[in-house]
Amino acid sequence: MKRWTFGAIFLAVAGGFGAVAQPQDDAVKNYPQRPIKMIVPYAPGGGTDILGRVAAKELSEVLGQPVVVENRPGGAAIVGTEAVARSNPDGYTLLVAPSGPLVMNPVLRKSLPYNSQTDFVPVSIIGRLPLLITVNASLPVKSVKELIDYAKANPDKINYASSAPLFQLATELFKQKSGTNFEPVPYKSSAESATALLGGQVTLAISDVPPVVGLIKDGKLRALAYTDTQRNSEFPDVPTVAEAGLPGTEVATLVGIVAPAGTPDAIIKKLQNVLMAMVKKPEVRERLKIIGVEPVGSTSEEFAAAIKADIARWEDVARRANIEKQ
Repeated sequence: MKRWTFGAIFLAVAGGFGAVAQPQDDAVKNYPQRPIKMIVPYAPGGGTDILGRVAAKELSEVLGQPVVVENRPGGAAIVGTEAVARSNPDGYTLLVAPSGPLVMNPVLRKSLPYNSQTDFVPVSIIGRLPLLITVNASLPVKSVKELIDYAKANPDKINYASSAPLFQLATELFKQKSGTNFEPVPYKSSAESATALLGGQVTLAISDVPPVVGLIKDGKLRALAYTDTQRNSEFPDVPTVAEAGLPGTEVATLVGIVAPAGTPDAIIKKLQNVLMAMVKKPEVRERLKIIGVEPVGSTSEEFAAAIKADIARWEDVARRANIEKQ
């Protein structure tokens, strides 16, 4: 697997270099020596925020320093993401990074104040969040096939909630595979999308699990399919998209931790190892399972390769959908 290389290579000259390098070496060796700030580029309560707080708690306990979660929503996660890209690469500012800012923004935007493949060092993927295709329980639709038939019979009345680039592209992929044409309705969060779906303002929402899980279990929303290759144990009766007749529409957002480019390899390795060990703990796996997250725990190199592969995949979907970069 191709390795991403970040940081600078320093040449030791004139003997005096050692006097400068020693404090830097000590800072890396003894990392962390003060609190770490972990930025979540979304509002509290979503899947990314929940995963960030799980990781922050574990890092704090293992590393012996507070890890403070700071929510910086805004601009399709650009505000918080740019803040980390421009921060000091010393391991004391980290980003909880889902696919939105790392993959979808580069696919959908002409220009960004950061480059997801050169301005960050991936640390580790915490988990995968497959999505649920969900409708209001009052809609006369109980399967993906019935949804497709309903959409084709009511072309002027159907729409979908779009609160993030991933959900937009996931729905565009659904449209391409099913031959339907839902119109997007933008919302600021997946929680707002769930509320709109509950109120009947939209026909469909393809979104992450946490905002809709309670509404589905209460019988107010109906999950038609799970966008993964295996069923979710929390929704054992909900088929996968392949079982529902739409193979090739599997979608999941990867949520992991990244650091600013130039962060020392030793710090990245230390953080990576803590996160990889974290997702193996039974109590952590159980907590993640409840909110529909599949634990991963990848290496930095595996995370980098996943970002690159996902960008290529979604660029193809956007091209087929004739979505122009904004």
